[in-house]
Order: sequence, then C-alpha cells, then structure tokens
Amino acid sequence: MSDLKNMDPAPEKAAAPAPAAEEKIREPLFHIVKRADIPKLKAWGIRFIAILLALLVNALIIHWLTGLNPLAVYKSMFDGSFSTKRKFWVLLQNTAMLLCIALAVTPAFKMRFWNLGAEGQVLIGALSSGALMFYIGDKLPSGLLILLMLGAALLSGIVWAGIPALFKARFGTNETLFTLMMNYVAIQLVNTMIAIWVPSGSGVLGIMNSKSNNGWLPTIFGQKYALNIIVVGLLTVFMYVYLKYSKHGYEIAVVGESENTARYIGINVRKVIIRTAALSGCLAGLAGFLLMAGSAHTVSSTLAGGNGFTAVLVSWLAKFNPFVMILTSLLIEFLQKGAGEIAQAFRLSSDIADIATGIILFFIIGCEFFLNYRIMFRHKGKEGK
Repeated sequence: MSDLKNMDPAPEKAAAPAPAAEEKIREPLFHIVKRADIPKLKAWGIRFIAILLALLVNALIIHWLTGLNPLAVYKSMFDGSFSTKRKFWVLLQNTAMLLCIALAVTPAFKMRFWNLGAEGQVLIGALSSGALMFYIGDKLPSGLLILLMLGAALLSGIVWAGIPALFKARFGTNETLFTLMMNYVAIQLVNTMIAIWVPSGSGVLGIMNSKSNNGWLPTIFGQKYALNIIVVGLLTVFMYVYLKYSKHGYEIAVVGESENTARYIGINVRKVIIRTAALSGCLAGLAGFLLMAGSAHTVSSTLAGGNGFTAVLVSWLAKFNPFVMILTSLLIEFLQKGAGEIAQAFRLSSDIADIATGIILFFIIGCEFFLNYRIMFRHKGKEGK
C-alpha cells in the first residue's frame, strides 16, 4: 500500500498544440468551365472570328515564305472553285460525295459506334457495282442494270459495316480497329479484281462501257453530276427527319448517351447497334454507287479519295446536324480545290497549299473549344481557405 501511495500520480495529458494559423490556398489563375449553352448568333460570331484570324495568319505566313501578295493568293483560291462553270459543277459534285459519306457515318457516330470504315464501305459498294457493269453491262437494258448495281452496292455496304457491328453487339469487340481493318481488306479486294480485269498488268481500269453508257446515270439539265447532287440533297433531308423525329433516331440518341439507360427503358441495344451500323454501311455503299455510275465510271483503290476519314471531321464539326454538314462539306472541298489552284497558279510546292489549308482547319476546329467551354480567370481578393 505504501508503494502505491508513493507512486507518482498519473501523468497529465499533454496539452493540445495551439491551432496553427489557417493557410490560405490560392486559386489557380484560371480554370475551364463547360458551357451549359451558347446563343447561336454568338456561336457563329466565334466561328467567323476564327476564320478571319486564320486568313490573317495565312497571309503573314504566305508572304514570309514566298513573298507573294496574300490577296492574289486568296483570289487564286477562289478561282479554283468558281472561275468557270465546269469548276463550279466539280465543286458541287465533290461536296455532294463528301456530304453523302458524312451522312453515312453520322448515325453510327451519334450512337457512339466509331465507324472508321466508311472508306472501305464506299470502295466495296463501287466494286460491286463495277463487277455487274463489267460482266453483264452489255447484256441488260441500262435501267435494269442501274437498279441491280444500286442493290448490289447497298447490300455490300450493309455487309461490310454489319460484320463489325455484329461482333461489337455479340462479343464487345473494338469497332474502331475492326472497321479500320475492313478498309484494308476492301482495298486489296479492289486491287485483286482490277488485276483480274486488266490482264496487261497495268493496274489501271479504264472507263467502263464508254461506248454504250450502259449502267451510267442519265444527265439532267445537261450536267452529268446533277443527279448525284439531287440524290444527296434528298438524302440530307431524309437523314435530318430520321435522326430528329423518328423512333429509330430517338433510340440512337439514347444508346449513344447511355447503354444502361437504354436497356432500363426497354431498348434492345444489340438490335439498335446492328441496325444503325447497317444503315451507315448502306449509305456508304450508296456513295460508292454514285461514284461508279454517276461520275467516275471506273474502280480504283483511291476512288473514295480519303473522304471516308474526312467525313468524320465534317460530321463532327456540324455536331451531327445534316443541314450544317452541307456548309462544312462545302468549306472543306473549297479549301482543297483552292489549295490545288494555288500550287498550280504560282508554281509552288503543294506543301504551301497544304499548310494554308491546315491553318484554316486548325482555327476552325480550335474555335469549337470556345463554343463548348469558357475560361474563368481568378479575381483579386477571392482566395479559398
């Protein structure tokens, strides 16, 4: 007991340290905020300013690299598309084909099915049409042959896009890689068939049925490209109504936003994926048919001209609006035509023309950032604790 009495009392708890002074946390100089919405007039104003800045930067670079008058260069760009009636019709034809392919990829992209195989789907549609023209072109009336060519092009495009869609829906495969792979298969099929059709080994297939014109679309208003342009114009109206007002368009939008939500409200996601990809391939096959029967009348591995990839840019810039795609398609084709005219008129390297086109596209694409986001700067005196 004595030992217990002599023990030191329990040590007192150590006093809590005095609270440190609250440290002030400085906010960043600026931060990026997503816009809820932006007025259409303001959006078009931003785009207009972006194009003006692009033209100004281009003028400075062109003058620095070549010493040429930028105004003369821009006039040459304009002449590349509008100086003659023929150039104007070629511009409209190229715009229509690019627009048709952009319309083809739009339903799939809106559904978040990244169809990068439009190039191959166009080629396979043109190849199917060309095969019928080659083997039975002189054995059937032109009208019946055109109908068969159209059916073959649409069906082959559906198959070419439907294969990746089926694997995506059933096994969850990556549609981006799958559709890209199908492009190369289509290119090799075209090269193989040309090697069979051209025994000389030149690898170049000439104009088909140039004497009889069997399988060629008729001319309207004296212009061979007019029917192509009319068909694509009607297709644009159809796609706008289909995507905005139809039940299928609603299902595409819901699946693109969230597959889980689509399943919750009773939408068959697999069915929508396969159906939408088939529509995408069908329209790409239509573009191949129009190229084969309406303008080129021949097949080659470069027939699509890279439009299968350019169409992605057209669709994205237009925010999947078919009517706005008319403007974006026209702008891109105008820039490409103008770049070629610059290189030819001033005997410049095509690289200069490509630089000019790239700068304009860079500013146009870059301005989309300011349409979707805004930059908020830190105000003095506003600091977080």
